[in-house]
Amino acid sequence: MNIDHYTYRLTWSTEDGEHIGLCTEFPSLSWLAHTPEAALAGIRQLVAEVVADMQNNGEGIPEPLAEKRYSGEFRVRIPPEIHRALAMQAAEQGISLNRLASAKLAG
Repeated sequence: MNIDHYTYRLTWSTEDGEHIGLCTEFPSLSWLAHTPEAALAGIRQLVAEVVADMQNNGEGIPEPLAEKRYSGEFRVRIPPEIHRALAMQAAEQGISLNRLASAKLAG
């Protein structure tokens, strides 16, 4: 498993007064550091250790989001009133409901 393919993020913690390194595929992990560079290095090392431990224990390792294949389809449930309002809006714009929803999600 190449840990470089995971999704890393850095943010500032006002509460801790430090930068936080995060990994989307391992939401329970984080690393605090004084610099963004150190936070990134810390979370990457922590992920590497956790992946190695999981491999040693025969556990399933999360697939990097960047390597997953997406169909482009998903279902979402909304109240009937919102469905009606969106259908009317799409009709008024002369586009499909699917196109309207895609545009709203992208925006």
